[in-house]
Amino acid sequence: MSAPHFHRLTVADLHRETNDSVSIAFAVPRELASAYRFEPGQYLTLRAPFEGGEERRSYSICSGLDDGELRVAVKKVGGGIFSTHVNEALKLGDSMDVMTPMGRFTVPIDPQAAQIYVGIACGSGITPVMSHIKTILSREKKSRFVLLYGNRSSRDIMFKDALEDLKDKHLGRLAVHHVLSREAQDLPLLHGRLDARRIATLVRASLPGQKIDHAFLCGPQGMMEAAQIALADLGVSKDRVHLELFTPATPTAFTRARPVKESGSRGQEREPIAIATVKLDGVTHRFPVAADEGVIDAGLRAGVELPFSCKGGMCCTCRAKLLSGTVTMVRNYSLEPWEKEKGFVLACQSRPTSPAVSLDFDEA
Repeated sequence: MSAPHFHRLTVADLHRETNDSVSIAFAVPRELASAYRFEPGQYLTLRAPFEGGEERRSYSICSGLDDGELRVAVKKVGGGIFSTHVNEALKLGDSMDVMTPMGRFTVPIDPQAAQIYVGIACGSGITPVMSHIKTILSREKKSRFVLLYGNRSSRDIMFKDALEDLKDKHLGRLAVHHVLSREAQDLPLLHGRLDARRIATLVRASLPGQKIDHAFLCGPQGMMEAAQIALADLGVSKDRVHLELFTPATPTAFTRARPVKESGSRGQEREPIAIATVKLDGVTHRFPVAADEGVIDAGLRAGVELPFSCKGGMCCTCRAKLLSGTVTMVRNYSLEPWEKEKGFVLACQSRPTSPAVSLDFDEA
């Protein structure tokens, strides 16, 4: 996996999905086609300047592999400057910095397979699941998909028409159950929240006695925990349950912070506790790291453009190989045990515990 890079892409299409969400398709130049080749379930990180610095947000790709476009969906969040800008100010023809696709919320596609998939999503959590639904129905002609989709009301359902079209196009292969928490429905089972009991009941009703090959979960933590309990009770092994976690973006103060000083500690100056050496795109950079500071923040303060997105230990954009020295990771929600054993770390969460550390992003 090569290090991700930003490129300036043009907005080719804007589509209003709900009153508070919009999907955006980006025009990808021919020379960048291979760089933006994606797998269903991956995401794009968008970058834009705002007063006080830059902001980055990650949004899941909602396109299927056969849609012929690169599209993400953005739901407006109360107080969210980035999602508000996208929903209210972004226009056709505008350009934006877009990072190459990342993410591990993926499974291999096998055209010969006859598998059963379950998707469980709430709100904008449908976005990466939508990419899976489109691709699986298109490329695995013998496979089936059952979707449990939770929202507050029918007005909040993203991709409502697209899901209906997919049901009509792939008769008998896609089942969709809309569960609404604030709107009554004819069937009481579909009114409320996606808790463990409701999830298990709906799955059993849709797939009586059938084996689930893969399950995709994306939404609030409580729903995802309930879904994992329900799926375990249904006999789905843990390695077949795929989770997509999101975290609020961190403040952008790091983009304007002053460099760490090698000596002195007046005002905002901070004493370095280690020297980090990082390799990225074949170029080696050295910079000081202060106490209680991750390698990514230290590099940014030194003017080194390192790959990152969520800065919460969830997205794995900043994955690097630790070549020498020692670090402690504050959080890790994305590295697998085998990766840690082989020396991979999340640079945004890595705080040096030795006087010098060396990381290689090119080996990641």
